[in-house]
Amino acid sequence: MFCKEASSSLQTLNIAKSLSSEFTKPSALINPLSAGHRYKLCPRPNLRGRCTVTASKFDIDWIPKERVKKIKVKGIITAKQGLLPSVGVTDLLGVSLLVELISAETDPRTLMEKDPVKDHARRLVIDAHGEDQYECVFDMPEDFGAVGAIRVLNEAHREIFLKEMKLELPDGPVTFTCDSWVASKSEDPTKRTFFSNKSYLPLQTPEPLKQLRKEELETLQGKNRKRDGEFKKFERVYDYDVYNDVGDPEKDPELARPVMGGLSHPYPRRCKTGRKPSRKYPSIETRKGDFYVPRDEEWSTVKGTAFTGTTILAALPAVFPQIEAALVDPNMPFPHFKSIEDLFEEGIELPKNAGIFSLIPRLVKTVAEADDILQFDSPILLDTDRFSWIRDDEFARQTLAGLNPLCIELVQEWPLKSKLDPAVYGDPNSLITSEIVEREIKGVMSFDEALENKRLFMLDYHDLLLPYVNKVRELDDSTLYASRTLFFLNDDSTLRPVAIELTRPQDVNSPQWRQLFTPGYDATSCWLWSLAKTHAITHDAGYHQLISHWLRTHCCMEPYIIAANRQLSAMHPIYRLLHPHFRYTMEINARGRQSLVNAGGIIESCFWPGKYSLELSSDVYDKQWRFDREGLPADLISRGLAVEDETAEYGVRLTIPDYPFANDGLMLWDALKEWITDYVNHYYPDAEQVMLDEELQGWWSEVRNIGHGDKKNEPWWPVLKTQDDLIEVVTTIAWVASGHHAAVNFGQYGYGGYFPNRPTTSRIKMPVEEPTEEELKEFYKDPEKTMLKTFPSKKQATKLMLTLDLLSTHSPDEEYLGENAEASWVHEPVIYAAYERFKGKLQYLEGVIDERNVDVALKNRAGAGVVKYELLKPISEPGLTGMGVPNSVSI
Repeated sequence: MFCKEASSSLQTLNIAKSLSSEFTKPSALINPLSAGHRYKLCPRPNLRGRCTVTASKFDIDWIPKERVKKIKVKGIITAKQGLLPSVGVTDLLGVSLLVELISAETDPRTLMEKDPVKDHARRLVIDAHGEDQYECVFDMPEDFGAVGAIRVLNEAHREIFLKEMKLELPDGPVTFTCDSWVASKSEDPTKRTFFSNKSYLPLQTPEPLKQLRKEELETLQGKNRKRDGEFKKFERVYDYDVYNDVGDPEKDPELARPVMGGLSHPYPRRCKTGRKPSRKYPSIETRKGDFYVPRDEEWSTVKGTAFTGTTILAALPAVFPQIEAALVDPNMPFPHFKSIEDLFEEGIELPKNAGIFSLIPRLVKTVAEADDILQFDSPILLDTDRFSWIRDDEFARQTLAGLNPLCIELVQEWPLKSKLDPAVYGDPNSLITSEIVEREIKGVMSFDEALENKRLFMLDYHDLLLPYVNKVRELDDSTLYASRTLFFLNDDSTLRPVAIELTRPQDVNSPQWRQLFTPGYDATSCWLWSLAKTHAITHDAGYHQLISHWLRTHCCMEPYIIAANRQLSAMHPIYRLLHPHFRYTMEINARGRQSLVNAGGIIESCFWPGKYSLELSSDVYDKQWRFDREGLPADLISRGLAVEDETAEYGVRLTIPDYPFANDGLMLWDALKEWITDYVNHYYPDAEQVMLDEELQGWWSEVRNIGHGDKKNEPWWPVLKTQDDLIEVVTTIAWVASGHHAAVNFGQYGYGGYFPNRPTTSRIKMPVEEPTEEELKEFYKDPEKTMLKTFPSKKQATKLMLTLDLLSTHSPDEEYLGENAEASWVHEPVIYAAYERFKGKLQYLEGVIDERNVDVALKNRAGAGVVKYELLKPISEPGLTGMGVPNSVSI
C-alpha cells in the first residue's frame, strides 16, 4: 500500500470523520481539521500499531477506541417563566436547548478530558405555574464517570430562565441547580456552563473542569467581551466604577453633583454600566434608560408577580406629581395634628383614572367606581400609643430599640469638646457641663460617679454636621444645627434625656450661636425642649437613612458582590456560602441610584442634607467606616456599649443590660458565626489551604484594593491567613446583609410612617435663635404652629410615607435567614447537618424574642403602650410586619 494525499479540505474532513468513529484524539488542543494544513493518510499501522494523519506542521496520532458500552441517561430540565412559543422553527419543534454533559473524570488511557455527550432538550409540559419541563436522553458511555458540569446553548428566540436539571444516572439522581437566565444564541452564541452542586476549592477541582472554571470567571470579568460601550444584561459582566451617575447636569445644571469615589470624596465602588460619559460633562456618566446590572442580579417574574418592589420604586417619580396635585398647598405645613392623622383615617382623594396607583393596591382604597383614595395604614407606633412620640421616655427608648439603635455611644471623654478648628467654627467647648448633669439627675449620684460607672451616653452629631450647617441653610425651606444629646442610664436600664445642645457655627456675617436645652417645668421651656428634640431626632433620621442604612448596608455590600462574582467560581464553597446574602442587592442599589439617592431624588427632597446627602455619607465613610467594626460585637465595643468578657455568653458584656437590638442581635450573630465556623472548617481543615486558595485571596484583595480602594491602605483590614480570619470576615458580611439591614430597614414605616415621631427635615430654626419680634410673638401665641412649620411639608411627608411603606414591606416570596438550605448544602451531609443546627438556633431565637417582649421588667421592649422589639425575628409573613430577617439587602 502507498500513502495517498488528501488534497482538498472536503476530502480531509471526510477522512477525519471516518477516523473519528474508530479512533479517539489524544488532545483537544490539536485540531486535525485546522485550516491551512494538508493531511496525509497512512492506512497501514505504523510500528506502534497506530494509524497516523500527518500535517505539514505537525503529526497527530489517532488511538484506536475500544468498543465502549453506552447507556441511556435521561435528563429533565425545569425552566420557569421563559420558554413561550415564538416564531423560530426550533421553538415550534420544542427543541430549543442544546445540552452537553461534561465528565469530571479524565480518560485513563489519554489522561485528557472525555468527550462531552449531548442532546437537544424537547418540551414535555407547561404547567399552571409557568414552569416548562424539557427532556433530554443522552447516549452516555458506561465509563463516563461523574458529571461535573453541563453546558447549555439556548437556540430559542428569547432568553430562558433555567431553574434546574435532574439527571437519572445509574448511581442515583444528580441535580444541577441553575437559577439563571440564559440568553438566546442570537445575542450570545457561547454555551453557558453550570457546575454540579458539589463544591470544590481551586486546587481540588477535577482536571476536566479547571478550564471551564477559568473561562466562566473570565466571562464574568469581561475578558471575553467582544464589543465596547454599554453592557447588555445578557453579558453578565461584573466590574467597578465610581458613583458618577447620580447627578444629571445635562437635564438641569442644578442637578450637578460631585463624583463619589476618589481622593476628593472617598466611597465604595458600584457596578460598572459601560454607559458613555457626558459630552458636556466628561467626568459624569449619562443617565439614559435602565441602569445595567447583570441579568441574574435582577428581580423578575421568577420572584413572583405579587411583588413589584423595584417596579414601584422606579414608578415613584411618576406617582409623586399626582399625589402633589391632590394636595392643597403641598409645600405648606400641615395646619394641625388632626390633618396628619387624617392621612390614615380619611386619606387623600387621587386624581381621576390615576392608573399608575394600581401598583400599590394595598394603599389605594376604592370608595366608589370613579374615586380612589390613598389611605395610609396606621403605623404600629400610632396604634400602640398615639401620644408616645412626644414623651421623653419614648425618645430615649428608641435609641436602643427603635429604627437607628446603632448610634448611641458611651461618653468616655470629658469635658465634651469639638475637634474642629475653632478659628473656622467658633468656640469648641460644649455648653453641657458637669454641673448641669448633676442638676438634671437630681442627686441620684455625683457627676464623677455617673462618668465612672458608665451612666452617661450620647447621640453625637456635632462635629459631623457642623461643616454642613451653613451650606444646608442656604437651601430652600431648610435649616440645620450641629447637635449633642446627652442621656443618663437609670438603674432599670432605661435612658433619661438630660440635655440637647444645638450649634450654628460662625460665618463671615455672624458669630457662633449655640444654646443648651433641658427638660422643662414651665410651658415655654417644655415647648423649647420639644422643638430641640425635633431637631435632634431629625439629625438622627438623616444619619440613619444615609449612613446606618444606605452606606453601611446597600453601598458597602456591593464591592463584596462584584468581587465575589469576578474572583470566586460558582463552585467555590465560599461563593455558595455568601451567595444567598448577595441576591438582588445590586438590583435594588441600581434602582436607588435612579430614584432614591440621585440628584433631586426622594432622599434629597425629603431629608435635611438635601443635595449634600451623598457628600455627607462620603465624609462618614472616609472618617468613620471600618470593616473590622462592622461585625456586631466589634461595633458595640467601639461605641462603649459592650466590653470583652470571656465569661459572658457571647464573649461580650453589655454596658446597658436591656438593649433590645444588642440582646437579640448577639444571639443572631452567634448563630451565624457558629454555622459559618462549621462550614469554613469543613472545607478548610488547616490554615495552609486558606493561604493557598488563589480565588479566595483574589476576592479579598479585590474587595480591599478596588471595591473599597479609597481605604486600601488602612491598617485595620483583616488578612486571610487562618480559618478564624475567614470566619470573621464572612460572618461580618453575612451579618451586615441580614441582621444589620433588617434592624434598620423593616421598622421604617412603623416608626417613621407617623412622621412627627421621626421628622426627616427641619424647615425653620428654633424660635429663640436671633428671633424677630414677629417670630417670638407667633411662638408664644401658638407654639403648636411653630412645631408644625418645623416638620416636613405636606408634599415631603406624603412622598416619604409612601417610600417608607414600600421599603418596609416584605415580598410574598422573601428569602429569610435560616428558612431554606441552598442545594449545594443539602448535597453535603456534614454541611446540611450544620445548617439544620443553625436553623434550630434561629427558631429558638424567635421563642426567646417572644418571651422577652412580654417581660415587663425589660422596659425598653415591654410595658403599657410599648412597641415590641421584633425586628430581628428571623421569619415573617409577607407585607408590613416589622419583623423578619431576609438573607440579603433585597429592598
